Amino acid sequence: QVQLVESGGGLVQAGGSLRLSCAASGRTFSTYDMGWFRQAPGKEREFVAAISWSGGRTYYADFVKGRFTISRDNAKNTVYLQMDSLEPEDTAVYYCAAAGPLGRLRSGSRDDPVRYDYWGHGTQVTVSS
Repeated sequence: QVQLVESGGGLVQAGGSLRLSCAASGRTFSTYDMGWFRQAPGKEREFVAAISWSGGRTYYADFVKGRFTISRDNAKNTVYLQMDSLEPEDTAVYYCAAAGPLGRLRSGSRDDPVRYDYWGHGTQVTVSS
């Protein structure tokens, strides 16, 4: 069982940077694939990035265009999303998610929300023009 708490969101001007953190509880954190999703007002939730349980494989949505970097530190039970060159279109609530073994069998697509068993409550990112 995993609990997730996001932090690091805030207000930033276009072109600026933010680093989001997701702190996880649970002794089996290192066995979970982790992902970041976001949801803008009036929009559906969309995939941003994912990282394997070992940290050896990463996956990104095409719209990131090399601007975002996902990483994890299993010793700290934390996953990060470094966001550079932020644009107003990046404004959204960002959610951290965790996929255990059953979730990975449920869906083999890392951009599929069904894959993820646990979700944080989100952190707001606002990018001004």
